[in-house]
Amino acid sequence: MADTPMNAADAAAGSVYWKRNLAVSLIGSFTTIVAMTLLLPFLPLYVEELGVPDHAAIVQWSGIAYGATFFAAAFVAPLWGRLGDIYGRKLMLVRASLGMTIAISLMGMAGDVWQLVALRLFVGLAGGYSSGSMVLVATQTPKDRSAWALGMLSSGIMAGNLVGPLIGGALPPLIGIRGTFLAAGAFIFLAFLGTAFLIKEEKSPARKQAAKASGGWRSIPDKGPVIAMLLTGMLLMLANMSIEPIITVYVADLVADQSSVTMIAGVVMSAAALGSILSASRLGKLADRIGHWPVIAGALAVAAVLLIPQAFVTSAWQLIILRFLMGIALGGLLPCISAVIRHSVPDSAAGSILGLSVSSQYVGQVAGPVLGGFVGGHIGMPSVFLGTCVLLAAGAVFTWIVKPKDEN
Repeated sequence: MADTPMNAADAAAGSVYWKRNLAVSLIGSFTTIVAMTLLLPFLPLYVEELGVPDHAAIVQWSGIAYGATFFAAAFVAPLWGRLGDIYGRKLMLVRASLGMTIAISLMGMAGDVWQLVALRLFVGLAGGYSSGSMVLVATQTPKDRSAWALGMLSSGIMAGNLVGPLIGGALPPLIGIRGTFLAAGAFIFLAFLGTAFLIKEEKSPARKQAAKASGGWRSIPDKGPVIAMLLTGMLLMLANMSIEPIITVYVADLVADQSSVTMIAGVVMSAAALGSILSASRLGKLADRIGHWPVIAGALAVAAVLLIPQAFVTSAWQLIILRFLMGIALGGLLPCISAVIRHSVPDSAAGSILGLSVSSQYVGQVAGPVLGGFVGGHIGMPSVFLGTCVLLAAGAVFTWIVKPKDEN
């Protein structure tokens, strides 16, 4: 039986449990993201505790350990999405939360740095709770509420990225680094219990059979919008992360008191995340009303304009305000990207294609810091902002050109 992108009334109406599923997914995503990011403040200290004495080696191993999770996740996200299409999206969340519970708890028992890196790789391979939540919410929520629901979920994910390092800075002095990992594992176990017993997924035997037969990418009738959203997701993460390597150095040129550089740099980084948290659900709601493509193109264009003055700021507070406004502009992009993909592919292929979208975003997340650091070091820091501006502006034009004719 043929399965079209928006083929059934069930897809438009969504699951009767969609609000409960959204609430559990939001809490679970927030919890797992907090657990994954809380190690940022103390990761170099833990690497040193594991027997790495040299300062340069500590920095190198810290980078390897942190990046290992995203490197592994980029490869397996489409696989987990495909299996979710066939065997159920809830099962993928149960698997991810249980796997992360085990891996993060074991990090607190690591005996050397190799074990830490291996466990970080395992988190990337076995995890994917937040991306799996996106798939579940996208496929179980009524079509006319999908961008708002994905915006709410995205806000929870971004809040986890904001809160995680704060908790990671506060807990180790109280319970130790190893105790912090064990506490994080306990919190994810609670997310596992909530996922296993509270989420209700309405399964479709027809979808399962179609998922086995469709082959994912081949079942998409019009691949243009999907390709556009894969490229946009990669561009978004590249633009976000290209600035990260230079912010601390850039702030150092703007402030007189060098002892406050790291604190102000943290505020600058947090300002964009806070703006995104505040805007994600609102932009998602706007997209549900006027269409996803105009919101995506408009957000990219506004962010591009906001990058220009960032290259010429003369004080830190100017940079903080501009980063906050840029966060507001970009906050609704990921939910809109997921919603467009969801509406452009058959239900039987939604998980595998959304998983591919996650992988494309990880590519941008890895390439952004590399490119930003290279351009900032060899050409100059203002060039990073201006170069990213050109990329986002090109993305806005491209998105508007490929916009389907039936979109607003």
